[in-house]
Amino acid sequence: MDAISFGTDGWRATLDEFTAPRVRMVGQGVATYLRDEGHEGGTVAVGYDARESSPGFAEELARVLCANGFDVVMPEGRDRPTPLTAWQSQERDLAGALMITASHNPPEYNGVKFIMGDGSPALPGATDAIAERLAEPDPLPESQHGTISEVDEVTPHAEHAMELVGRDLDGLHVVYDAMHGSGRDTTDALLASAGATVDRIRCERDPEFGGSSPEPSEENLQELIETVRERDADLGIANDGDADRIAIVTPGRGFLDENLFFAATYDYLLESDSGPVVRTVSTTFLLDRIAEAHGEEVIETPVGFKWVAQAMGEHDALMVGEESGGFAVRGHIREKDGVLMALLAAAVEAERSYDERVDALLDEFGEIHQHKLSVDCPDSEKARVVDDLGEDIPEEVAGVAVADVVTKDGFKLLLEDGSWLLVRPSGTEPKMRVYGEAGSTERVEAILADGRELVEAHV
Repeated sequence: MDAISFGTDGWRATLDEFTAPRVRMVGQGVATYLRDEGHEGGTVAVGYDARESSPGFAEELARVLCANGFDVVMPEGRDRPTPLTAWQSQERDLAGALMITASHNPPEYNGVKFIMGDGSPALPGATDAIAERLAEPDPLPESQHGTISEVDEVTPHAEHAMELVGRDLDGLHVVYDAMHGSGRDTTDALLASAGATVDRIRCERDPEFGGSSPEPSEENLQELIETVRERDADLGIANDGDADRIAIVTPGRGFLDENLFFAATYDYLLESDSGPVVRTVSTTFLLDRIAEAHGEEVIETPVGFKWVAQAMGEHDALMVGEESGGFAVRGHIREKDGVLMALLAAAVEAERSYDERVDALLDEFGEIHQHKLSVDCPDSEKARVVDDLGEDIPEEVAGVAVADVVTKDGFKLLLEDGSWLLVRPSGTEPKMRVYGEAGSTERVEAILADGRELVEAHV
């Protein structure tokens, strides 16, 4: 059985590995860590997503924490999005939070992530310390046990989101797709309370997510794309399984690439505010062009929202995000929040459509296209493959010379024509990721072909 390890966004595994005894060990590790950090007797939030096994695993965590003297608050009555649990942690000044979720992974997976008291993702210093403390539960005397209570996670988050975004959506027609996940009756309710007309699809709980992964990719959002066009809606919005990520559909473009969504939303925020942008190594250089035009700084981080969140705090960034659909904005928690971003996206659309905004940006800064692919690679081989790649950096990619190499996360080869190739190990799956960005689809495909060949030579 594989060891419990915290990757890019917590520990995830299939249900033959992700078992109640192992979840209890994580709960004990967290309890010991929090005590060692001076939070003895504090309160911890425990949330969970829509998977069949999630409520039971959340209860296991809650019992272990209570047996270690911590009070526990859980969402009232049902699963709720990860960002609502993270917001609870900050809003109530808690010791921290735990979320049972495997996010966009298939139904046969589950996972757990630890969230810091300020609502931000845990950095390796914290997760490594928890991993070192994994153990069978070690309960205190019953007289010292904490309590478990349920709280309303929705209202305080919604009130804050409405105050932060501050726009009436009256007259806006939105189609919302929950993908059968935890965003149902949360994201759509927030949009409706702001005045939007909301049509709903896949807003019934289904622990099997309709037989697929709750991943808001273009392939999985064809029904949303069709519904937006058939009903002449202004915007389509989807969340992943635990609603910390967002995807957008427009009448003109259909699925809107997350990079273009990021760029257009950041440009909108710069109309009334200022501040740097934080992006990962896998996220578009279009943001760099927009930031430069406004005299703003760009901070690049490794992939993983924990690094994005850290940089957000250090640089007081206006907006942060990654090309996989996770975003945050100043004035909120330093954690990706697909519920808040849905409201913000609707506010952007209500002022000027995303189709028009993206057209204007591409006219001003030039066409930009990005794609990615994966190459199977066992987790045990990833470090060796990265080391081997470091000794085999090509002089050119797809016929263009390599101008520089960035090593913040794998290898990012910056090419002389402004395009780039990135190769990095996945933090959630046994794969190597290959990304490319260029001014045309044909150019990206050529870059990715060379990237695949480079990786397959070493896997």
